[in-house]
Amino acid sequence: MKLAVLIPSYNTGAALLLNTVREALIEWPEVWVVIDGSTDGSESALDPLLADHAGLRLLRFTENRGKGAAVLRGAEAAQQAGYTNVLTMDADGQHPARQIRAFAAMAKEFPQATLLGKPQFGPEAPAIRIHGRRISNAWAHLETLGWGIGDSLFGMRVYPLEALISAFRSTRFARRFDFDTEIAVRIAWQGVPMIQVPTPVRYLSREEGGVTQFRYVRDNALLSWMHTRLFFGFLLRLPLLISRHLRGGNPLRQSAP
Repeated sequence: MKLAVLIPSYNTGAALLLNTVREALIEWPEVWVVIDGSTDGSESALDPLLADHAGLRLLRFTENRGKGAAVLRGAEAAQQAGYTNVLTMDADGQHPARQIRAFAAMAKEFPQATLLGKPQFGPEAPAIRIHGRRISNAWAHLETLGWGIGDSLFGMRVYPLEALISAFRSTRFARRFDFDTEIAVRIAWQGVPMIQVPTPVRYLSREEGGVTQFRYVRDNALLSWMHTRLFFGFLLRLPLLISRHLRGGNPLRQSAP
């Protein structure tokens, strides 16, 4: 098992991106950052780190293509470089770098599994974000017959690269905000074991430099269209999914800490 931390970033802001990457490097020496067409110049803040950390790699899109496209770019490059797994985390400070080693240790024990962060929200988390995700989670639960996705929108995860890239290649979608949910469903359809890992999450205030690319109407419309597509895919795979369910479903459901 060879793991790289993969951080997609779009207009995160120089200070926040630098802090996220610096904290990740403290926990893990191999960190790959994909700049998704940022226009705020934030990637320039990483120049001092690039000089001091041989394991830090920076990839760039000249135009914004979406979170999923950025993760795919990094995943393909990591696989070509000999990595077997990637840990994805957001650049906006929500995901705690201190969890990286715990994810990595579990990935070493279960290298063929997808490890899905199960968010532990703090009191500052917007209620609309907490309650709104329940709808997407319910659909993902149905579309996989309860394979074990848990939270379909939380992006701190460890993916086996073979399964991740195969899931991307099975759809021309999942390149933007729909990435986290659709890829999880498609990996579950492959029969890849999944483990939910309790993970603290923090929403930074504007005063703390917090940013968000989430747009309520646009992104919920995208999720609605995504689940419509996935539901029809679910119907086509229903006999196989029922067979797996009857054989016990996700074999690592009880392996989470």
